[in-house]
Amino acid sequence: MQNYKDLLIWKKAHQLTLEIYKTVSTYPKEEIYSLVSQLKRASSSIATNIAEGTGRFSQKDLAHFLQIALGSSHEVEYLCSYRKI
Repeated sequence: MQNYKDLLIWKKAHQLTLEIYKTVSTYPKEEIYSLVSQLKRASSSIATNIAEGTGRFSQKDLAHFLQIALGSSHEVEYLCSYRKI
């Protein structure tokens, strides 16, 4: 088990989440319950799954959570291109 806060990838994922939250705060109100909500959930899922995976005791569990984080990163990438962030 390792400390996720020491991982460069977690630090970058956390920074991405902070940037997403800052950016979507300027979006129009009609997008709050669709695009904004989805972007917030997907971006926070990246760092959250990295953190959860590092708290597990097997490499198989860690790999599983890293795969989920990767999927969430693809989701964020698509949503950002959709809105051209």
